[in-house]
Amino acid sequence: MLDAVRWRKPLLAIGCILAIFCSFMPSFAVAQQSFSLTAHESAVANARQPQATSSSGANRVQQTSSGAITGTVLDTNGEVLQGARLTLAEQAGPAIRTVQSGADGQFAFTGLPQGVYKLTVTAPGMSTFTSPPISLDAGEFHIVPITLSVFGGTTHVTVTANKEQLAEQQVQIAVHQRIAGVIPNFYSSYDWNAPPMQAKQKFQLSLRSIVDPVSFLTVAGLAGAEQYKGIFPAYGSGIEGYGKRYGAAFANHVSGTLLGRAVFPSIFHQDPRYFYKGKGSIPSRMLYAISAAVVTRGDNGRWQPNYSHVLGNFSAAAISNLYYPASDRGASLVILNGLADIGANAVSNVIREFVLKRITSHVPEGANGQP
Repeated sequence: MLDAVRWRKPLLAIGCILAIFCSFMPSFAVAQQSFSLTAHESAVANARQPQATSSSGANRVQQTSSGAITGTVLDTNGEVLQGARLTLAEQAGPAIRTVQSGADGQFAFTGLPQGVYKLTVTAPGMSTFTSPPISLDAGEFHIVPITLSVFGGTTHVTVTANKEQLAEQQVQIAVHQRIAGVIPNFYSSYDWNAPPMQAKQKFQLSLRSIVDPVSFLTVAGLAGAEQYKGIFPAYGSGIEGYGKRYGAAFANHVSGTLLGRAVFPSIFHQDPRYFYKGKGSIPSRMLYAISAAVVTRGDNGRWQPNYSHVLGNFSAAAISNLYYPASDRGASLVILNGLADIGANAVSNVIREFVLKRITSHVPEGANGQP
């Protein structure tokens, strides 16, 4: 145990550096601190963000007192409609904002105060749609996909949210996004108004992260560093010792990714991604990135304590007591590794905020963070 603690800091530095270049989930016990730098991309990789003709209130989207209404405009064949005109009005008042759907059919009204709204949608050759009342609570993130029929044809409109389709789209965005075109960046979202993923997609993305070839290479590097420094001497040396270290490192990766990126986010209905801010002063962006280690966005669009990552980190550290040598087990292993993983998440988020976007391939066009 003393040897493990003595070499913990140098290996932590190695783990953090390696984590910058791989999408590794935290919860690497003793010298295996690593985290996922992963995000997304879809069949709409070239999609543009909707262009708003009025930007009133957009800068208030982070405030818990403001909400957002977003969605996708489709035709009856399921194809996206670009350039549809969407007008938002208070239920009994005049129009307050107008936007056009982007190349991917998406639209967003952000910075909205609590209230009841109605939405009118028009497009050339298509029937006009007026929504039923949309009740928006403070800080709520409301998704309204819309299907328009051809004018003169069937006139019914579908306003039921196709959450499964939107969630699958987010996974496709994620798995294409890579640092320098090689290293996964699955859990960084550059679209501030990206729809949430459902539990199925959270597990799907976490499994994809676990089996990515870069993850296996990262585990191999961490196990090699432990072998070189003689960490966990009870594992022995040679091929057998390396194999035990590799197995422990990979077990940490699997438990940390599944718990922190899928299981707990599904239980608490939280988004496992880091949402790139990209705007504001350097200190404000730095504070936002660091705080994202303990604060996250819920599937309802509201900011809340990051139970998923915090519990995921400590749970994975606790599980590691099952397979680490008896001399290295104990409460100190759980506490030290859990706290170290939270710190590693904060460092990871700062790198995401200031470095990775410019070197990540397949970032959706027009996805520039906070509106």
